[in-house]
Amino acid sequence: MKILNPSDQPSVLGPGDSFTGAVRIDNMFNAPEPGRAGAAIVTFEPGARTAWHTHPLGQLLIVTSGEGWVQVAGQAKQTIRAGDTVWFEPEEKHWHGATDKHAMTHVAIQEKADGTPVTWLEHVSDEDFLS
Repeated sequence: MKILNPSDQPSVLGPGDSFTGAVRIDNMFNAPEPGRAGAAIVTFEPGARTAWHTHPLGQLLIVTSGEGWVQVAGQAKQTIRAGDTVWFEPEEKHWHGATDKHAMTHVAIQEKADGTPVTWLEHVSDEDFLS
């Protein structure tokens, strides 16, 4: 058994190559091999968002506070709020983040395939974010 203490996993800022705006990531866990699951609590300030990305085995978001937007490539942007859950299919190109006026926090759960849980792509432009 291993107990993870939050003080052992300090908050980190979302890196600029994967996020736009102010994003804080609080890692919850990354299962040791042979496990593949990992989870983090991600907080987006207004206007902050991920870059476009995919997950090899899909991703589950559990929105815990605020209001945000999610979008799958080729589909309309949708609003998400506290209490919503979102499932992205494996390899489904998408982004998620806060709205332009409200912060949003979610738990993100995904699994690794071939050692990676995510493939980062291009940034979401301000024009696409606001349209």
